[in-house]
Amino acid sequence: MSLGDDRESSGGYGGTGHTRIRLPENETDPYAPPRRTSSRSLVTVVGVVVLLIAAIAFANRGGDDSSSEDAPENKPKAVPTAATGTQPVKSGFARDEQGAQSAAANYAVALGSAEMFDKAKRDSILQAIIVPSRVSEFEANLDKAYTPEFNANVGLNKDGSAPEGYTFVSRTTPIGTKVTEASDSQATVEVWCSGLLGLAGEKSTKPVTNSWFTITMQLEWTNDDWKIVSHSQKDGPTPVPGDERASTADEMAKAVEEYGGFTYAR
Repeated sequence: MSLGDDRESSGGYGGTGHTRIRLPENETDPYAPPRRTSSRSLVTVVGVVVLLIAAIAFANRGGDDSSSEDAPENKPKAVPTAATGTQPVKSGFARDEQGAQSAAANYAVALGSAEMFDKAKRDSILQAIIVPSRVSEFEANLDKAYTPEFNANVGLNKDGSAPEGYTFVSRTTPIGTKVTEASDSQATVEVWCSGLLGLAGEKSTKPVTNSWFTITMQLEWTNDDWKIVSHSQKDGPTPVPGDERASTADEMAKAVEEYGGFTYAR
């Protein structure tokens, strides 16, 4: 589903539709992540809309044939994941429980993306995934959340850009989905997610950390597709941390630059 294209018949956000893919399921380090503060809760709540747009916006680039010669041989270029290279079918999410789960999973990815910190991109995401009657309300509420002070709190410049020499990371990965209520035109879906947030850089005071949370979305069948009516978020379920050492700042920055995020969640 491409956020940048207008749906020809439904007025939705995807003229090219979707492609189903499957996700791949102390040495003291100054970069070791500290315990996440309350700022993460606010970021993930408002960030949910961002991740979805980002994932969907790049979903139809799976068939991109750009040559690897464009980047140095020893430094792979980060690109959106292309599972098969096959272009998505020209249709929206199915009008059933599976379609509702697919929509919710992808919307979680967009809402949690770094694009949510850019006003123009954020509005584009909201217009693509929110029911038309509530877009203005969502835009106004998120404008109040993404303030210069909020950007500074997560390590960004007040305009939402990353400081020179640092890479900003905001990604959400759906782990699983569950339908709790469903009818022909409405559905409530819970999406269990893992998220990354922070600045990758040698002297970052806001290193990339991980969190776990569950997003609940109320969806409505509108203009031949599922759209968000409302959403909420709660912490967990959170697994027991493993015993792997935290990566260094250089390792994290390199991973972010070389590994593109998933473009279609379910």
